[in-house]
Amino acid sequence: MRSVLMSGQIAYNAISQILNAEFFSEMIGELAQDSEEKNTYLLAFFDRFLTDSEATQIDTKYNIDAIKQLLLALTVNSLEQIDASPSYYFPKLGHDRELLVKFVEALFGLWRSKHRFIIRFDKFTGDRTKRIFKQMVLTKTNNDLRNLVLGMYSQIMVNITDMRMKILRQEPAGAQAGFIVNKLEPSEEHLILDAPWLYEIPFIWSMVFEPPVIFYTRSNTRSGVFAVRDEPVLHRLREEDFSDWLAMPIHVGKKLIFVVVNKEYLSLAAGLGNLFELASFGVLKNRRPDGIYLFGARKELFGSEEDMNGVIYREEDGTYIALVADDPSIDYFGYMKKMILTIHNLLVIDEKKMPVHGALAHIKLIDGRTANVLLIGDSGAGKSETLDALLRLGERVSEVDILIDDMGSLEIDAQGHVVAYGTETGAFVRLDDLQPGYAYSTIDRSIFMNPHEINARVIVPYSNYNDIIRPTKVEYMFYANNYEEPEEGQEIAFFDSVEEAMDVYSKGARMAKGTTSEKGLTYSYFANPFGAVQRRESHHEIAERTAKTMIETGVRIGELRTRLGIPGFEHSGPLKAADALLRLIESS
Repeated sequence: MRSVLMSGQIAYNAISQILNAEFFSEMIGELAQDSEEKNTYLLAFFDRFLTDSEATQIDTKYNIDAIKQLLLALTVNSLEQIDASPSYYFPKLGHDRELLVKFVEALFGLWRSKHRFIIRFDKFTGDRTKRIFKQMVLTKTNNDLRNLVLGMYSQIMVNITDMRMKILRQEPAGAQAGFIVNKLEPSEEHLILDAPWLYEIPFIWSMVFEPPVIFYTRSNTRSGVFAVRDEPVLHRLREEDFSDWLAMPIHVGKKLIFVVVNKEYLSLAAGLGNLFELASFGVLKNRRPDGIYLFGARKELFGSEEDMNGVIYREEDGTYIALVADDPSIDYFGYMKKMILTIHNLLVIDEKKMPVHGALAHIKLIDGRTANVLLIGDSGAGKSETLDALLRLGERVSEVDILIDDMGSLEIDAQGHVVAYGTETGAFVRLDDLQPGYAYSTIDRSIFMNPHEINARVIVPYSNYNDIIRPTKVEYMFYANNYEEPEEGQEIAFFDSVEEAMDVYSKGARMAKGTTSEKGLTYSYFANPFGAVQRRESHHEIAERTAKTMIETGVRIGELRTRLGIPGFEHSGPLKAADALLRLIESS
């Protein structure tokens, strides 16, 4: 049990609501199991509650109910009173006070290590005031839960020890995220594809976060390229059981995608709240999804072990359906984000437009000069890091408005200019590559993933939806080269022809930074294994036409050397690249 789901329909005002919950018994059993397997100090505590030493099931081997009764009694009476009372049948623990303290602390620590969610069913309303009220109800419910858990913990600790608790720490103890959900109402005029089961799944229409939000997932890298098959799959899902799933409707650029998530991966779904625009129920009533993503599907639905890392099907009407398997290896936000963006890119290519794996920023200098700069490159190439470095040159920079952080699209407008559109309203970036302290300056808004590990990530909201879907004229486009060390002042090089540009961009060379399972110098077509490589022929034709239009209309295309993949230049490399960009804009 990694995720704990609690009802948002009730008011949390009694300790018995916690003690009698199924998850509470499961946590005690989990501690007992772990104590046996690792022979920890807590095994001595559980041996006091041994009922059948030959039993193989934890809930029959130990008297879990007696442990819960002891905790309940400790919320009212001191340990001395309990030991002296003939009313209690559990063992006396007055001489093992420290062991009992360690058990309570371990149980509280286990609770805080879980991914905790509150789910409240409530009808969506178009009335803004009523929506806010419903959000406040969920917020109060979570506050009550947090206060109840903290109150129970502190009262038990006071009643165990004969020392005063000199410091009371109000640690996060409620749900990390709350969801307000409701089911879609089916209509004859607007049946969603061949998927009536979608109407049985609760759809999220609002979210509430309790910062700091920190999730610990079982994987920290992504591997492989998602397979794309031009064949239908929805008919194979009709008999699936979706009783333990939630759906999150999101806008990815101009596309509408339904992300349907197994409850064990709700931490990844929560991360989407900081990365994409949540679609309104009003939109869902009048629009079919462009894609559906099932995260955590049964392994039996996949034809091979390789497919379990992600496969995308195309229905006859052009809708893309993606699946990844229920497996610890995919418990990483990269699988959530990159599959969604791959669906977006496939849709864009079908429309004869060009998806780009890159970052676009509107840069404004103190002297008033501006530039729209597009950096193209794979994960770890230094795109976000270079744009972040611009902010450290504050004596020259007025604003850096991020319009695309990772994925977007290019198209040629009616005036013949290449314009860009974004997909995300947030950023999913490596902690190690950011300016020290930057992520923690937004700790009240950020979602942290595995902050203790290599490739630790943070999801930070940074923009609004209307800005990213507004067409932005591209003035500079650079390939982010993270592996070559240029001579001083030669961080930027321009291309004179479409052929020269296509050669560099199509190779997609990059020094891997640990964001995937790759190592060393790698190559990826257009630095974009998310749709472009699966539709390479179509994409290449679109890319050549786009590059040709750019050069003809005065857009300068080149290469920016960020040095991010070179040891020792993780911070100074992007800073030098940022300085080169500023010198270019200042000289224009």
